Amino acid sequence: MSTTQRLLRSAALGLSVLLASGTASLAVEGASVLPDRTRVASVGGSITEIVYALGEERALVARDSTSVYPEAVFKLPDVGYMRALSPEGVLSVNPTGILALEGSGPKEAIDVLKKASVPYIQVPEGFSHDGILQKIRIVGKALGADAKAEALAADVGKQLSDAEALTKDIPQGERKRVLFVLSMQGGKILASGNHTAADGIIALAGGVNAVEGYPGYKQLTDEAAITAKPDVILMMDRGGGTAVPDAELFAHPAIASTPAGQAKRVIRMDGAYLLRFGPRTAAAIKDLAVAFYGDAVKK
Repeated sequence: MSTTQRLLRSAALGLSVLLASGTASLAVEGASVLPDRTRVASVGGSITEIVYALGEERALVARDSTSVYPEAVFKLPDVGYMRALSPEGVLSVNPTGILALEGSGPKEAIDVLKKASVPYIQVPEGFSHDGILQKIRIVGKALGADAKAEALAADVGKQLSDAEALTKDIPQGERKRVLFVLSMQGGKILASGNHTAADGIIALAGGVNAVEGYPGYKQLTDEAAITAKPDVILMMDRGGGTAVPDAELFAHPAIASTPAGQAKRVIRMDGAYLLRFGPRTAAAIKDLAVAFYGDAVKK
């Protein structure tokens, strides 16, 4: 069965779930508040973290597989990876509302969910200080917890400002050039360009993305990796023995030729902690800044 056929079948099954439950009606689009907040499906790790930080977790009926914090989320049904959702998987938990982070997909599945009678609220993704606060306010409003959201936004905003201030006195010429490596399958370096979570967190922690000129992630040529001249390599700590070990990383000819390779400098951090852009991001910024600059900054 082709990918298109699978998506069409998924869409049809999703609609059949609605029809069988007798809830299919006019589409509910453009909502900013969920009328019924008793069974909310949360799609996106930062969205789920915000719900818990607001103290509104009782509203949750399900979460996606990127929602791994706090530990209590594992008691909720998992409706799948946010970028590979199926309508029937999400609708099978009988949600009264869906909170989904921008970038959830595939498009065909999201189109079906948006046309269902279940209110669907898309939360914009933003890899910045203001982007985090916007997410908090939108999630809070959706859950009827505006006052809690404003309080949380004020607290998180102060934490972010304090974390960003740690590196404010680092001269521009002394800021670390950071190469974020997502993977190295087959010896090919898949690195972060601009407009990514990695790019955002590097900047907030006072570093400089060593590669630029393209959005998202792409494979670097050996020449491009050498030209980037990173002072440090940043990677997600995937655990379970699946990460690229240091020996393999620094044996790569291009990496070995860089200042980071020569100094064997690599920083590994939990991906959900480092890249989610939610209530814990200020702490991640502090940890990353200290990893970059050591005694030059203080927690």
